[in-house]
Amino acid sequence: MRYDSPLAFVEVVEVSEVTSVRIPSGRLIVDSPWTEEEPRELMDRIAPGVYRVDAAWVEDTHEFMGEHVSGRECAAIRLCVSDDPIVGWDMSLAVGDDIERLQTGQEVGFETDTAMGCFSDAVAWSELTAPFRSFREERETCEPGTFVSRDTDNLCDGYFERSADESQSADLLTFVANEGRTVVWLGRTENGNVASVVVTPHIGMLA
Repeated sequence: MRYDSPLAFVEVVEVSEVTSVRIPSGRLIVDSPWTEEEPRELMDRIAPGVYRVDAAWVEDTHEFMGEHVSGRECAAIRLCVSDDPIVGWDMSLAVGDDIERLQTGQEVGFETDTAMGCFSDAVAWSELTAPFRSFREERETCEPGTFVSRDTDNLCDGYFERSADESQSADLLTFVANEGRTVVWLGRTENGNVASVVVTPHIGMLA
């Protein structure tokens, strides 16, 4: 729904494939590629493999600075682990989360002040996030106003960035996230296996 009009619903107009990501270790990190802390690796493992990433797109006309403008935004990002039917959803826990300290209704997820998250293979994390560290270091040392590029591939008009490490056949894919905490949702099959990993950022026109 619209953030400024709770009764005006925004419909998904397209679900499209963004790319595929290689997770050879079966250990998945969902966190900000800019984090300087230990990255948030999901407690649930997936089978090593190549996984499709889909994006759900919404369109809406809204008022901005007194004018009506049309917008298209990514409302959800899904890493498709399998096409098996999903019977329920739960918030993902990370390796090291203290389940005993969680309270009913408490949200858990990754934290970022850059509005960017990512799916990444855990073992290749250091190599896959190297372009982001290099970018930050160069920005800190160059003259103000100097253009600095990142050694990543832009996808979908810059909505996503992909970093690859061919030595380990592993990938990292960025996506828009919330500033602050972003919840990662797990879609589970009837036998409890993870079929989808989904992030739904509260961005722009959406609430």
